Amino acid sequence: MLELIQAFSDGLFLVFSWNTFSLMLIGIAVGFAVGILPGLGGPVTIVLMLPFIFRMEAVEAFAFLLSMSAVTATTGDITSILFGIPGEATTASTIVDGFPMAKKGEAGRALGAALMSSLVGALFGALCLALAVPIMQPLVLAIGSPELFMLSLLGITFLASLSGDALVKGLLAAALGLQISTIGLNPFTGTERFTFGQLYLWDGIRLVPATLGLFAIPEIIDLWVKGTSIAAGFVGKLGGVMEGVKDTFRHWRLVLRCSALGTYIGVIPGMGGAVSQWVAYAHAVQSSPDRERFGKGAVEGVLGPGAANNSTLGGALIPTIAFGVPGSVSTAILLGAFLIQGLVPGPPMLLPESQGGHLELTFSFVWIVVISNLITVATCFLCLNPLVKITQVRGALVIPFLLLFVYLGGFAENNSFGDLIVVLCFGVLGWIFNTLDWPRPPLVLGLVLGPLAESNLFLSTNNYGFAWLGFPGVLLLAGILLVGVFSPAYQHWRKSKRPSAELPLAGQPKVEARQHVNARELALSGFLLALFAWVLWESREWGFRAGLFPWWIGAVGFVLAVIQFGLDGRGYWLTLMLHIGKGAVAAQETTYRTAAIWLWVVGFFVAIWLLSFAIAVPLMTFLFLKLAGKEPWRITLTLTLLTWMFLYGLFDYTLQIPFPQGQLQNWLKP
Repeated sequence: MLELIQAFSDGLFLVFSWNTFSLMLIGIAVGFAVGILPGLGGPVTIVLMLPFIFRMEAVEAFAFLLSMSAVTATTGDITSILFGIPGEATTASTIVDGFPMAKKGEAGRALGAALMSSLVGALFGALCLALAVPIMQPLVLAIGSPELFMLSLLGITFLASLSGDALVKGLLAAALGLQISTIGLNPFTGTERFTFGQLYLWDGIRLVPATLGLFAIPEIIDLWVKGTSIAAGFVGKLGGVMEGVKDTFRHWRLVLRCSALGTYIGVIPGMGGAVSQWVAYAHAVQSSPDRERFGKGAVEGVLGPGAANNSTLGGALIPTIAFGVPGSVSTAILLGAFLIQGLVPGPPMLLPESQGGHLELTFSFVWIVVISNLITVATCFLCLNPLVKITQVRGALVIPFLLLFVYLGGFAENNSFGDLIVVLCFGVLGWIFNTLDWPRPPLVLGLVLGPLAESNLFLSTNNYGFAWLGFPGVLLLAGILLVGVFSPAYQHWRKSKRPSAELPLAGQPKVEARQHVNARELALSGFLLALFAWVLWESREWGFRAGLFPWWIGAVGFVLAVIQFGLDGRGYWLTLMLHIGKGAVAAQETTYRTAAIWLWVVGFFVAIWLLSFAIAVPLMTFLFLKLAGKEPWRITLTLTLLTWMFLYGLFDYTLQIPFPQGQLQNWLKP
C-alpha cells in the first residue's frame, strides 16, 4: 500500500516538472483547437504529432499526446452546441439537445452543463483508471463475442426510445444505419457489398462525413429558411452559464451514472467515445419521466453524453495499459507511442520502479487527464461569453463559415472528394428525416455499431453455432433489450387510454400530427420498404459468411418497414377521409428559400471540386454574402479576407497541409 501511495505522489511530481508541464500545455492548446475545428479529429492529430515524441522522455511524450486527446471531447461540445456541427465524431450526440437549446437562446446554459459534466466525467474516468486496473481484469475477460453483439443491439434499442411513441421509426432508422454500415468489402471474405463497382465504397461509409451531413446540413437549411440567427431568444450577459453548471449538480445521479457507463464502455475494446455518447444519451432518455422533451432542448441530453465522453478515455486506458488491448482509436494510436518509447503494456506498467516497472508513469497518466481537463474547462469558461454571442449573429453571415467547416471537416479526415459526396447524400437524408420528424441519432448509432455487431455476430455463430443464444449473459441482455423495446410502447398505450384533458399540452400537436400523416411520409416508408426488399434480393448469392449480417438486418428492416408503411397508409387514409392537412403557411416562400439554400450548398461542393478549397471557399463566401445575403461591401470583403486567412494560416502555413488541386486545373494541364 505504501508503495502505491508513493508511486501515486511520484506520478504527480513527474507531471509538474518544467519540461513535462510545458509540453502538456502545448498539447492542451493543440487539442483545444482540434476539438473546436470540425473534422480534424483527435486520433488524426495524435498521428500527426507522433514524429515529435522521438526525442522526448516517456512522461513528456504522454503528457503531450494524452493531454491533447483528453481535451478534444470537451472542446468538441462547443461547436456541437453553438452551430450544430460536431467538433469531434464523439460529440455528435450533444447536437440533439444542445443545438436546440442554443436556438432557444440557452447556449450558455448548454455549454455550462456540457463543460461541467465533462469535467466530472473526466475526473470519474481518471479515478477509475487509478483504482480499477486490478478489479477490471475479470470483467474485461468475461465479455465475449456473444455478449458484445447483444450490447450493440442493446445500445441501439435504448437509443430508439428517443422517438417516443414512434418506436417503429426509431428502430427502422437504426436498421437503416446498420444496413449502411455493411457497404464495402466484407471483412471475412472480401466480398463486395453494395459498392456498385465504385472503388471509394470498398472502405465503407465513414462516420465523420456521414454525421456532418446528417446533422449540420439540415440545420444550415433551417437557419436560412427561417432567416434568423442561430439563437431565437436573447442571450444575457453570461448566457445562463452558471445555470448549466447548477444543472450538473441538480442531476448529479444522471451525471455519475453516465460517467460510469462511459468508463465501462471505454474498457470494452473497440467501443470508444463514438459509442458511449449515444448509449449515455439513450440512458438519459430512458431514465427521464418526460421523454418528449428530448430532441427539443432537454439539458439532460447534454449532461449524459458530456459526462460519458470524457470518462471514456480513463476507461479506454485501462485495457491499453494492463493488457495492450486498446479500448478506442485514440488509445490504439497511443500504443504506437508506447513502442516508440520502448515501453511494453502489461504487468511492467503495473509494477513500481523498485521492481523494474513503470507504475509511476501509469499514475502520471491519471494526473495528466485530471490536470489537462481542469485547465481546459477553466479556459473554456473564460471564453464562453464571446462564444455564446456568436449564436446571435444573423444567419447570412454565419452560413458560409458553417459550410466551410462542414466541407472541410468532411474532407480533412481522408482527403477524399468522395467524402464530400457522402456529406451531401447524408445531408439530403438528414433534411428529409428532419422535415418528416424521423429520429436521426439511431441511424448514426447503427452506422457506428454496425461493424462491431457484424464481427461479433459472425464470431459467435462461427465459434458456438446457435448455442450462444442460450448463454446466461446473452439471455440477461436480451431481457433488458425487450424491456427497452416494449416499455416505451406500453407507456404510450397507457397515455393514449387517458382522457384527452390529461394529455400534456406540449405533446398534443405531435400526437395529432402523427394521426394525419401526409403523402411524403408514406413515400418515405414505401421507399424504405423497397430498399430492404432489394437488400434481401441483392445479398441472396453472397454466401453465409458475407450475407449473415445483411440478411438478418434486411429481414428485420423489411418487417419494420411493412409495419411503418401500414401505419403511414392508415394515417394517409384518415387524412383523405377527414380532409385534414398540415396546412401551407407561407409554403411558397419556404419552398423558394429551401430550394435557394440547397443550390448554394451544392454550389459550394461543385466549386470546391472544380477549383479546390483554396480558390472556391473565398470565392463562394464572397458570392454568398453579396448575392444571397446582400451584405454591404465592407462586411463582404472583410469576411472573405478572414476566410482566406483562416484557410492559409491554419492549414497551409501552420499545419502545412496543402490543398489538392481542383478538377478544372487537372483538365487544363498539358
